[in-house]
Amino acid sequence: MVKLTIDLIARGTSGYTKKKRDESMSQYLRRLTHLYLEDRNIDEVSDELSMCKNLSVLYLYDNQLNRIPMLHQNQNINMLYLQNNDICKIENLTPLSRLSKLYLGGNCITVLEGLDKLDNLQELHLENQRLPPGEKLLFDPRTIRSLSRSLQVINVSGNNLNSISDLECLIMIQQFHATDNQLMDMKELANIFGQWHRLWRLDLMGNPLCHKAKYRDRVIVMASHLEILDGKEISETSRQFLRNWHASKEVQKKKREEIYRKGNVGDFLDGNKELPPVKDPRNPKVPGYMMPDPIFLKDYLESSLTNYLRERPQTCLRSQSQTAQLQ
Repeated sequence: MVKLTIDLIARGTSGYTKKKRDESMSQYLRRLTHLYLEDRNIDEVSDELSMCKNLSVLYLYDNQLNRIPMLHQNQNINMLYLQNNDICKIENLTPLSRLSKLYLGGNCITVLEGLDKLDNLQELHLENQRLPPGEKLLFDPRTIRSLSRSLQVINVSGNNLNSISDLECLIMIQQFHATDNQLMDMKELANIFGQWHRLWRLDLMGNPLCHKAKYRDRVIVMASHLEILDGKEISETSRQFLRNWHASKEVQKKKREEIYRKGNVGDFLDGNKELPPVKDPRNPKVPGYMMPDPIFLKDYLESSLTNYLRERPQTCLRSQSQTAQLQ
């Protein structure tokens, strides 16, 4: 185990910030803006770090920290990298009012909390937390509401999530990464994407909903400003085609609803007010015809109406063609 000391801090700088001969150690530490302390087996951060008053970027990933260190004397930090430690709780970050990017992936955090005072936070990375079996990452409502004013990028991949409804208020989101979770509700996505008007990048690979029919097409229609989905760019031609396809489906849906609302089913059966005898599709091997019973009626109407709406334009075109030939 390693404790962070002044000597270790001095060796954690880049080659561009060497100590000058006539410079004291305190002056040197005050001048530092970047510290590279990753992969040093550090498990404790000492008070010496408070001497780095102008520190703006701190790399402490791949260590053995079990808590976020006290950084109340380092209020100029705007990027903090703490991935792959043993941190269980988000704490001690309130003094970092300038923090814009926070990396906490690969820890043991179970609740997204303690960030409600970080008004300038734009990126939050919480992917692949080492959660207890059967648990999922939880979201503190107060923290989420506070982040809704500034957060633009969030990564919650690999956290066993089966819903992201708690994140709906993050209306400033531009990039959303949620791969390898348990998301499967397309209607929930549609509601959320209706609020995320700035979203241009989305990653959902590894979720059950990715296996649903026309998954990619449906998501592109839902998120109207999306440019990249699951790592693949969306061309404007594809987007426009899918919009037209969706609009056509909506028109057909409204026609069906209107016919059902008026109860004028005979209109789409070419004037027949009574349903004709039909073969029973549930028992195709049974000879002869049958009159549709009440249980069968709903399925029959939906099937007949769909076929009618699909074939009627073609019938009209054939009739016009035949009329033109006779003339």
